[in-house]
Amino acid sequence: MDRVLKIAHIITRLILGGAQENTLITCRELTARGHDVTLITGPALGPEGELFEQAQRSGYKVIVVDSLRRQINPFHDIPAYNSMKRILRDIAPDIVHTHSAKAGILGRFAAHRLKGTYGSPHIPAIVHGVHGLSFHKYQSSLLNRMYISIERAAAKKTDFFICVADAMTRQSLDAGIGTQDRYVTAYSAIDEDDFLTAIPSDEIAAFRTKYNIPADAVVLVTIARLFHLKGHDFIVDSARRLAPEHANCLWLFVGDGILAGNIRQRIASYGLADRFRFTGLLPPSEIPLAIQASDILVHCSLREGLARTLPQAMLCGKPVISFDLDGAPEVVGASTGRLVAPGDIDGLVAACAELIGDKALRDTLGRQGRELVHEKFSPKAMVDTIEAVYMRLAQK
Repeated sequence: MDRVLKIAHIITRLILGGAQENTLITCRELTARGHDVTLITGPALGPEGELFEQAQRSGYKVIVVDSLRRQINPFHDIPAYNSMKRILRDIAPDIVHTHSAKAGILGRFAAHRLKGTYGSPHIPAIVHGVHGLSFHKYQSSLLNRMYISIERAAAKKTDFFICVADAMTRQSLDAGIGTQDRYVTAYSAIDEDDFLTAIPSDEIAAFRTKYNIPADAVVLVTIARLFHLKGHDFIVDSARRLAPEHANCLWLFVGDGILAGNIRQRIASYGLADRFRFTGLLPPSEIPLAIQASDILVHCSLREGLARTLPQAMLCGKPVISFDLDGAPEVVGASTGRLVAPGDIDGLVAACAELIGDKALRDTLGRQGRELVHEKFSPKAMVDTIEAVYMRLAQK
């Protein structure tokens, strides 16, 4: 290591989610490499679970800014911005690395104030992690224009962008956010051993028994918050057509969220309550078990950077079916699973039916998927890229 750096990471909230897991792995690995790391976060509010206790056990400092919230609200946003300015002034970091939309905006503007206002002994380099984008075609054009304008303004205060997929770089540049020379891709790290290690058959049997899944059932698992744009309705609609033709298959939803009641009601209205299982929230340590106890991972989110559940399933040797958008094509192809046009129920039904009916194909795709993503999503690979960016900026 060329130099020990003082690094401040900022994220809006530590719920169970891909951006949050990515950030905690980054903080943990940077701390293990000898850097002085502080994580600044808002409270983990909502039904999506929390990772706060995990962060506290990882050896770096964690500071909670109570006013840092996901929703736009000046009553919270202005105090959060002022709190972050004070905290960053006290920390005097070499690097400020922000994550998620709200923390990404407020954190970068607050960090930029250290470049002169407070006469800080350290002038921080400002890095933003792009896990997903705040603008997308499923919201109003007015709202998109507002978010893009804000992101362009924040980009002028950003020294470098680290994206979880090449697709995020392309979409950002297409929107006029930053310049090509300030972007790099670092695939979102997964603790790979947790997924590569085969779970004993008795544990898998116990998991299936717990959720009333017969030993001979073909299980299509979805791991996502029960939230808008996560695509559960597409899966339910496909099940309506698949269930009569495939009596041996079940659908397993892992996660929770504000749409849980609506999704259950839709399933019941189709007469499919006996074909679906819900685990609710599972801690990250149990996700490998949920995947290995299943046969096919189906992910129909309409908006992602690169969903971590795709490489997680592939590391477990499971084939994946995903909507063809954002970073999904960077890991999913004909040799590892099936890509379906977003919202294409016919295509989704066909892809699921093909894999439900062909175990040999599932095994082949799973094996090839594991070979593709192994090491590509390792913590070392991600943090090597991130640390190299930090060092380059620090030398300036």
